[in-house]
Amino acid sequence: MESIAKTAFPYAVVAVGILLAFQGVLMIVAYTVLAERKVLGWIQGRIGPNRVGPWGVLQPFADLLKFIFKEDLVPDKSTKFIYFLAPMVALVCALMPIVVYPFGPAITSVDWSFLPWGLGEGVTALPLTIARIDVGVLFVLGITSVGVYGIALAGWSSNSKYSLMGGLRSSAQMISYELAMGASVIGVVMLSQSLDLGQVINAQINSPWKWNIIPQFVGFIVFLIAAFAETNRVPFDLPEAETELVAGFHTEYSALKFALFFMAEYVNMFTVSVMVTVLFLGGWYVPGLGHLLTPGSIPYALVSHVAFIGKICAFLFFYIWVRGTLPRFRFDQLMNFGWKFLLPVALANVIVTTIVVFFLNR
Repeated sequence: MESIAKTAFPYAVVAVGILLAFQGVLMIVAYTVLAERKVLGWIQGRIGPNRVGPWGVLQPFADLLKFIFKEDLVPDKSTKFIYFLAPMVALVCALMPIVVYPFGPAITSVDWSFLPWGLGEGVTALPLTIARIDVGVLFVLGITSVGVYGIALAGWSSNSKYSLMGGLRSSAQMISYELAMGASVIGVVMLSQSLDLGQVINAQINSPWKWNIIPQFVGFIVFLIAAFAETNRVPFDLPEAETELVAGFHTEYSALKFALFFMAEYVNMFTVSVMVTVLFLGGWYVPGLGHLLTPGSIPYALVSHVAFIGKICAFLFFYIWVRGTLPRFRFDQLMNFGWKFLLPVALANVIVTTIVVFFLNR
């Protein structure tokens, strides 16, 4: 029995890590929704939610209860299996990248043998990453790209012209901007010489001047714009354009199925914010923290983790600010901008970065 427990304990640690990470992300998503409603209220000269709980902090839970108890309507002529599957595809593809995010540096200053049966033979560090893989960048880009199938399937299966138009728009938008987003990441990969998200952060530590936002500023801007289009946010929220398509691909969804699409959008915002932080803003690295705290210690890891979350929240605030500031593009403007401007700029950045890296490594 003891040998079974000793074998199972490391897996239990991983399972707890997964639960904590997913729960943390879902709480950030819930309060991002609240923050968006409050910030948009301030931008537009109104108050925003302030009735449910002190300062409205319980509003996300009230919204969840509302979704749970609302009547679940299913169109008679919809393709039922695909109709029910689509929101789950969208949410699962949004959540899966969480397992490869480095939420902080590894804790190496503690002897983990004091835990029951240890963390496994030869384990000297507790990483703040659930799964570190060599191609983490490709994993995130690949999984998030599959998420558009949830939107496309929802538009088709609903048997509604508005939903179908929203799904088609989302597919065309993804194809247009996914290329530019992928090209904008190539420069970062060349500078870091790795597709591992942890190695990308390690290449930026010891100085804020090493952050990729400086040598890859053009790539950062391209990634930023493409990210707004990928997540269907203003000014690129054409798949949901209320003035044209009622609600776009989720017009025929209600209750919890609508809530799943709603959550998927905000989880995708979190994913993009993490990727911007990791690829361009140094990840969890805090300039000068290594002189105040011992690297590898628990306080160093906690402060780095808080800084990482702070950078993510700052980018989420930028998302909200843009929504309250910019108007929506027309669909032809969106497509022209993606193919005729953004993609050529991204490719030019790749060519220039290739030349610079080649001469620096000679």
